[in-house]
Amino acid sequence: MAAGWVRKVREIFSQQRRDEEERHISNGKVLIAGLGNPGRKYQKNRHNVGFMAVEQLAGAHGISLSRVEQRAVVGTGHIAGRSVILAKPQTYMNKSGDAIGPLVNYYKIDPADVLVIYDDLDLPLGTLRLREQGGAGGHNGMKSIIHHLGNGFPRLRLGIDRPPGRMPPAAYVLQDFGDEEWPIVEQMLDRAVKAIGVFLRDGVELAMSRFNGSVVENGR
Repeated sequence: MAAGWVRKVREIFSQQRRDEEERHISNGKVLIAGLGNPGRKYQKNRHNVGFMAVEQLAGAHGISLSRVEQRAVVGTGHIAGRSVILAKPQTYMNKSGDAIGPLVNYYKIDPADVLVIYDDLDLPLGTLRLREQGGAGGHNGMKSIIHHLGNGFPRLRLGIDRPPGRMPPAAYVLQDFGDEEWPIVEQMLDRAVKAIGVFLRDGVELAMSRFNGSVVENGR
């Protein structure tokens, strides 16, 4: 009797895995979301580097960010042979999950197929850190998304450096990048686009091994 019960449980779990694999294969979409604040006054802020990355990714692959769905500006297309939805939440940073959560549900995307791009104070300017999953690290936009999705989704952090002196972090992230910083920012965004291409084509581990690091150290 015990053996029959164990066999039944195994059959149930095997069926669940098959169902998940079939659902994942039949969908295959990847949601790539850059975080930031909507509006012209925030456009060049350090806090908006996630928006900048998605915009550069869209431009590099001819994807138009022209629709509004689930409180986000979105565009759809193909990158590295994958079907992608690019998104810029319009909920303001601290409520990013209020857009990402509904998008994931609407498109029936597995959280493992959601890549979130955002700024990180704890990384030097020009540094990329791609990870398969993790916590919020004090970032309010990520806290909001984790509240909706859990923490089992990839993320790409873009370094913006620490604020100088005793400047409050909240004020620092809402400042524009300085003129002297833009060349590094542009290199970082270009590297982020390349990293995302490898992530989509070859997976997160290879992308991490090739692109995690500083554009200054790598000279590219």
